[in-house]
Amino acid sequence: MSSEKIDIPGLLSRMPLFSALSPDDLAHMAAATRERRLQKGERLFQRGEQPKGFFLVVWGQVKLAFTSAQGNEKVVEILGPLQSFGEAVMFLDQPYPVLGEALADTLVLHIGAQAVFGQIEQDPRFARKLLAGMSIRLHTMVRDVESYALRSSIQRVIGYLLQLAEGTPCAPGAGAAQGRAEVELPTSKQVIASRLSLTPETLSRIFHELSDMGLISVHGKHIVIHDIARLAEHD
Repeated sequence: MSSEKIDIPGLLSRMPLFSALSPDDLAHMAAATRERRLQKGERLFQRGEQPKGFFLVVWGQVKLAFTSAQGNEKVVEILGPLQSFGEAVMFLDQPYPVLGEALADTLVLHIGAQAVFGQIEQDPRFARKLLAGMSIRLHTMVRDVESYALRSSIQRVIGYLLQLAEGTPCAPGAGAAQGRAEVELPTSKQVIASRLSLTPETLSRIFHELSDMGLISVHGKHIVIHDIARLAEHD
């Protein structure tokens, strides 16, 4: 992984959360920010550690997960570029309830709590942006819980594939809702299975079923959706 120094103020200014800050406020926030470069599989923090700020992903991926005493793991969230995490436990001053681990070579920024609290006190817009980001993630988690409770295993997988396909260009001449799309699984099938509350074996079985139905083709992490509309009919 490259050890090249990054322009922290410039990077923060491109993050939605910090886009409205003045140059002076941005410099103050940057002074309280540290970069963390992680190799794939490296832990960012352990469950039970005390937070001292929150994180922003620059590039790479971070998973948040629970582990049981038996060593089983449940992935609760997969975070990618420009996503933040750790704000809630920072405000509560409570230990991390999950572990954080890099799913790929990753660069994150750690923004110190005191700088965040100071910015909140002087800039209501910053506080609103922070609350908006936390609210969106809470809404997503509630929607996920509802999905796991009310939808079948195959519907969860189809929904995940359709989510990956959003924004993917369709084949020339095909309508956006009925086109062919090619997607790359962003991480291992084991991690995706855990995120969808499935076993890896169940996920593989569902991929085989969807392939047998002519809806998708699977080549490792590369998946071809032959007809988005037909796949959505089974969602």
